[in-house]
Amino acid sequence: MIFKIAWRNCWFKPLNTVLSIILLTASVAIISLLILLQKQFEKQFSSNIDGVDLVIGAKGSPLQLILSSVYQLDAPTGNINYGQAQVWMKHPFVKTAIPLAFGDNYKGFKIVGTTEEYLKKYEAELGSGKVFNKNFEVVLGSETAQKLNLKIGDTFFSVHGDAEEGEAHDEHPYTVTGIASPTGKVIDNLILSNIESVWAMHHHHEEAQPVAVEGEEHDHEHHEEVHNHEEDHEITAVLVKLKNKMGFVLWPRLIAQNTDMQAASPAIEINRLFSLFGIGLQALQYLAYGIMLISGISIFIALYNTLKERKYEFALMRVSGAKRSQLLVLVLFESILLCLIGFVLGTIVGRLALYFISTSTQENYKMAFNPFEFAVKEEGILFLTTIFVGVIAALIPAVKAYKLNISKTLANA
Repeated sequence: MIFKIAWRNCWFKPLNTVLSIILLTASVAIISLLILLQKQFEKQFSSNIDGVDLVIGAKGSPLQLILSSVYQLDAPTGNINYGQAQVWMKHPFVKTAIPLAFGDNYKGFKIVGTTEEYLKKYEAELGSGKVFNKNFEVVLGSETAQKLNLKIGDTFFSVHGDAEEGEAHDEHPYTVTGIASPTGKVIDNLILSNIESVWAMHHHHEEAQPVAVEGEEHDHEHHEEVHNHEEDHEITAVLVKLKNKMGFVLWPRLIAQNTDMQAASPAIEINRLFSLFGIGLQALQYLAYGIMLISGISIFIALYNTLKERKYEFALMRVSGAKRSQLLVLVLFESILLCLIGFVLGTIVGRLALYFISTSTQENYKMAFNPFEFAVKEEGILFLTTIFVGVIAALIPAVKAYKLNISKTLANA
């Protein structure tokens, strides 16, 4: 019964009600969107640096090195000599060292030359097929296979650089030998091959290309040639996991002083990025809470103004047997009802906005966000804050309804 009366009273002045709901919806949508963006952004970035203590690459911006090598989000800082990198890769402090060589793409999906260790780092098991073990064999990330509609045995030609449209390397087709299972990490949107394939594609060394040979002796000589030339080749970066944490402290300075390379810490650089990202999000959250405060004031003004016109209705309700407390609850419930509508609409609008943002980031940066994920704690606090605004906005009008003088009101009717 109280719900019906409250609902009818909410629309006593529809323009005021609509304005209040729009303001609440806008504030809740912005805050909800920011909560989900920040949580999923940090989760994705943190999960991708698991098992990487340092990244060794060309000198330049440490953040750019991390973004390009770990997240595939930026252009590399340059290339480094593979032989020079191996000195550090084989150091006793090192537990694992995963070399990466970039160069080509296929329809916007990067081709990364690496080792089988890269799949293990991201816990990417093969859903079908086998790992690359020859030149120009590739393993596709789950998203790559799905979006490009490729399957085991399919072939394709790569395009030079990061641009989808460019010079095609039509002398060597890549063959799909495996498709990795979904991980929710950066590997899902990559095409993986061995490093020799990248070298062969860009340097056109015969010895680095797969050739038909007769006899084991010739084959042995061919592999010997590849091995002898490896140290002359270049790679893009090395993902290093250390056994001894002293390397974490000493290596950045030692490598910068003694080589043409740098060693950057993903944890340090990403924390720096989060702090910059967080300042912007915090400013937007303050703006959204400001809008929510304005919506609370709007609800208060609407309830206070309609109270004068409804006092005769309240007086008749009292005569009909309604208690003072029931009038107080009725006014509070009207305000809370508006806040509930604003909260529900706001969470829906916020998730729709996240869906469109995710569509854009997925296309441009291969980074997706899940609009159906719930941040229970943060959104729970947002819900309580919204209800609190409704209660505070209705407090004075509710008390006035509670203290209504029946005889005086009816006498003046």
